[in-house]
Amino acid sequence: MPIEILMPALSPTMEEGTLAKWLVKEGDEVNSGDIIAEIETDKATMEFEAVDEGTMGPLLVAEGSEGVKVNTPIAMLLEEGEDASSVSAPSPAAAAPVAAKADAAPPAPSPAVSAPAPSAPAASDGSRVFASPLARRIAADKGVDLNALKGSGPKGRIVKADVLNAQPGAAPAAAPSASAPAAAAPMASSPSADQVARAYEGRDYEEVSLDGMRKTIAARLTEAKQTVPHFYLRRDIKLDALLKFRSEINAQLADRGVKLSVNDFIIKAVALALQSVPAANAVWAGDRVLQMKASDVAVAVAIEGGLFTPVLQDAEMKSLSTLSSEMKDLATRARDRKLAPHEYQGGSFAISNLGMFGIDNFDAIVNPPHAGILAVGAGVKKPVVDAEGNLAVATVMSVTMSVDHRVIDGAVGSDLLKAIVNNLENPMAMLA
Repeated sequence: MPIEILMPALSPTMEEGTLAKWLVKEGDEVNSGDIIAEIETDKATMEFEAVDEGTMGPLLVAEGSEGVKVNTPIAMLLEEGEDASSVSAPSPAAAAPVAAKADAAPPAPSPAVSAPAPSAPAASDGSRVFASPLARRIAADKGVDLNALKGSGPKGRIVKADVLNAQPGAAPAAAPSASAPAAAAPMASSPSADQVARAYEGRDYEEVSLDGMRKTIAARLTEAKQTVPHFYLRRDIKLDALLKFRSEINAQLADRGVKLSVNDFIIKAVALALQSVPAANAVWAGDRVLQMKASDVAVAVAIEGGLFTPVLQDAEMKSLSTLSSEMKDLATRARDRKLAPHEYQGGSFAISNLGMFGIDNFDAIVNPPHAGILAVGAGVKKPVVDAEGNLAVATVMSVTMSVDHRVIDGAVGSDLLKAIVNNLENPMAMLA
């Protein structure tokens, strides 16, 4: 009996993905453990291994198909003696749609519904009501009479927003009576895609579709700013001692091919600070706080079209050279979207360094469930007053720590930032 090959869940949170590439074709012999496809999640492109052995049957989902739901059949595997011509593909409801050819227009996405879309209704005067297919479906589900609505789309077309703002069985709105209580004002929401497009009607622009990573980033950062009560702590750090120490160490490590960056020292400083202030080494878990034992530090890595935060586990236990090597490897594989989920999930605290791009200071957004993130600016020579009260020049780096107030209070956050500053201004102490 043919075996259905299903879209795999390659991470705990994966609900859908893109079938980026088939590495086999119909008729190929496949053994258990063979790589048969590349699946693109919102964060990485990962190889998909065959579990069973047999002959590849029909490929139900074409390369480049986006939004393929987990556990959707994507191909059939034939056992010994079976013929591809005798295989019946899964029902259309179960199988994912095959991607359109490059020269064909892609089908418009539609939400899953239990009944077909209603036919176009006619207005009371016999003329056709102009409404988008999605608006018709929603109207049928909500029991909204499209004849009663005035469209806000192009040329008066009824769009999704018009139906969502209408009441079931809605008739044309009548002027409220003086005695009627005032209706509660609706909660403010972002304008719809149609509304934004109308605002730029007549202007040249290129529409760029969002990939899975961009959609996830948008959703998570919106959630973070709306639900995480941020507060911010700022400090300036004198880097001269660290830069001198780094130069001396790199000279000694040159024969081993090791070159430490300032970021490596920052990772180590944060990891040790989390051990010094254990109350800050925690994550928010909905109705409780999880206090972590090890310092698992996430570091933001910019990639084309998005951002990764690979996690350096047990960072407090590792040498600077080990942290440097691991970070370079994680960053390289992040840019190639080759990280495994366990390499970018977890951690209790994050670092985002834009100093290399010439940014003096900025405020970063906490990445839930982390309790905080350190935004690192560039090291810049500035006039300072030394311990003797004399004016001098020092290399100063500005940092801002964004904190989740549900997990860390002001005093604890201040202690954590103070420990980070002390570690960076006294770098030799980090090796003791």
